[in-house]
Amino acid sequence: MKKLILTACVAAVAATGFAQQKGLKDYYKAYFPIGVAVSPRALATEQGDLVKKEFNSMTPENAMKMGPIHPREGEFNWRDADSVAAFAKRNSMKLRGHTLVWHTQAPAWIFKDSAGGQVSKEVLLQRMKHHITTVVNRYKGTVYAWDVVNEAISDKPDEYLRPSLWYQICGEEYIAKAFQWAHEADPKALLFYNDYDEINPVKRAKIIRLVNSLKAAGIPIHGVGLQAHWAINEPTRPQLESTLKDFAALGLQMHITELDISVYPKEHSARERRPSDSDTAFTPQKEQQQIDVYKMSFELFRKYRKNISSVTFWNISDRFTWLDNFPVRGRKDHPLLFDRNLQPKKVYWEVLKF
Repeated sequence: MKKLILTACVAAVAATGFAQQKGLKDYYKAYFPIGVAVSPRALATEQGDLVKKEFNSMTPENAMKMGPIHPREGEFNWRDADSVAAFAKRNSMKLRGHTLVWHTQAPAWIFKDSAGGQVSKEVLLQRMKHHITTVVNRYKGTVYAWDVVNEAISDKPDEYLRPSLWYQICGEEYIAKAFQWAHEADPKALLFYNDYDEINPVKRAKIIRLVNSLKAAGIPIHGVGLQAHWAINEPTRPQLESTLKDFAALGLQMHITELDISVYPKEHSARERRPSDSDTAFTPQKEQQQIDVYKMSFELFRKYRKNISSVTFWNISDRFTWLDNFPVRGRKDHPLLFDRNLQPKKVYWEVLKF
């Protein structure tokens, strides 16, 4: 009866348009915070009002990454990150920090010595420690959870860790050190390892191997971030259920950190545009396929509510999404719950029917 009443209420609200007062965060209040990746630029537009209405958690999409925030040695650019942090504080929203150590968007200087050669392990670790300590200390008490290390696992089935410069210079040790130093800077912050393609059983096993190795070594790690960059053809229900079950067995928190569902079949590598890529219309068929995957995903998120303590969408609406440029540069995608005019799509109402 409760389900029927809620479904009827959602349908009634949908019929009145977008004037309702409740947002996603309110419908999921008993389950987990609902977050969104943002930029200061978006928050300064009408999108800021949508964020306040629908979400109760935020992640800076780029503003806290090492490249933007620490562009040169001895120089920190706090403006954009401070702006996002201030918005979160003003509106009593949770703030996730993203990300302290990543092979992409790391400034070139951090790996180089004064002569332009590669730095030593000792120098790179010291620079990493300084970066982590400075950034985490600045947002101590504001950022409640950090993606400490991002995407350290290799995509190659027969390779464990990604051969990034972090790994080439420091070895596997840099991962544990990053968590250690983040914890020392803010002992109250929750610390996460974050990665994509977590539904792939081979990569999933490697992520679990890494997390278990950190736990066994007594390294402070509180959870795993599942990026959830999915598509209309994956994951299947059995695939997602086995993924959530495997990560739940770790005994740590799970955050769904970067959720979007592309309306094109999943491709994992960038490629050149093809003639068929001109078909970017958000057709009824694509819409229904997207609805099916979103509904299934949220059904399982709710099922694993004891393990999942946050769900974050990657970007606010279809007006802008990183998938407009990946894997095909310039191809328009429609992966989110709000359209380009910031109006809720049919899928929005479907994820509220429970």
